[in-house]
Amino acid sequence: MAEIRTVTTLRGKRDEITRSIASYEKKLGQARADLAHINAAIRIFEIGGDTSGFVAPYVDIYRMFKRGEMAAICRDVLTNGPQNTRQLALHVMKAKGLDAGDRVLAKAISYRLIHALRIQARIIPLFRIMLRGLTIGPSSPILPGDE
Repeated sequence: MAEIRTVTTLRGKRDEITRSIASYEKKLGQARADLAHINAAIRIFEIGGDTSGFVAPYVDIYRMFKRGEMAAICRDVLTNGPQNTRQLALHVMKAKGLDAGDRVLAKAISYRLIHALRIQARIIPLFRIMLRGLTIGPSSPILPGDE
């Protein structure tokens, strides 16, 4: 039985409209992304010199410390007793004269501190003894070589 020509035409039109809607949705998603980027750029330029309301999502602290400086500061602090990573990061910030209330900077320093302490524990056996019982990092209390 042959289909009615009207039904065939309507199905073709339906498929065409479905493809058009999909294309418009894709363009709408791209337009939303573009709008978000433009709004972020406007926000950056509106801030100007006043950075009090601006929170930097990334802090580069690579060149803030000399080689081994962070571990040396922690070694001095750990002679007084065990400390957690947050306390060590705050002490490092105070020793360098940085703002101890800056949470983004404290988080960046604590991540860098975790790495520095793990390297020191791998290299210097005495440092491993000082760190015993101290959880270095968010999940693993086991230091390299302690397995």
